[in-house]
Amino acid sequence: MKLGTVNTVLIGQAAPYTRAGSCSAINKKAVAGTVTIHHAGLDGDEQGDRRVHGGPDKAVHVYPIEHYSYWRSQLGAMPLLKTPGAFGENLSTEGVTENGLCLGDQLRIGSVLFEISQSRQPCWKLNDRFGVCDMALRVQKSLRTGFYCRVLESGTLAAGDKITLIARPYPEWTLWRLMELLYYKTLDFPSLKHALELPLTPPWRKLIENRLASGQVEDWGKRMNGPSGDHA
Repeated sequence: MKLGTVNTVLIGQAAPYTRAGSCSAINKKAVAGTVTIHHAGLDGDEQGDRRVHGGPDKAVHVYPIEHYSYWRSQLGAMPLLKTPGAFGENLSTEGVTENGLCLGDQLRIGSVLFEISQSRQPCWKLNDRFGVCDMALRVQKSLRTGFYCRVLESGTLAAGDKITLIARPYPEWTLWRLMELLYYKTLDFPSLKHALELPLTPPWRKLIENRLASGQVEDWGKRMNGPSGDHA
């Protein structure tokens, strides 16, 4: 079943970022033609901090173009929001959003088979990129985070390729529902226990297990605010 379309494919190279000692490849640019994608991500794409970005579970970052109109309504017509890539996405898509996709969905795009592995957890680099001190928190509260995919079958794709749903093993767990649990219904114990039945990435499984064990929500401060120090 066709769900949507890829409108832009983007890659970026790691470079020094805004704060001392930081590095990022968030400044991704559109590429024309066919791109090869393998289990580590797109050919030619890099990650600035492999501790929290990249790897098999975060091989490709997807962000719906539909969200751009929302952000323009919130932030104004800033140049960064004129074209895809503002959020460091690899694939800018049309027709698929977090409330219509589920964790574990398998998607065929071009000859590549993807599996949705997790939603994005926004971090301080969005604050600096947009020049908005609470941008990461805004993205999290909006649940318009985009999402990550792992690559089950390597192949190629290009802008204009359709997004086809191949399998949906967890239809009751939209990305929107899972993010509501993580960020709003944070100590809903029955739902947290239910979520442990999902194929969660190791960090998300640990997060939920810790909430169940401690009865507390983890501190989001470091992720949201980043390292201290002067901006470059």
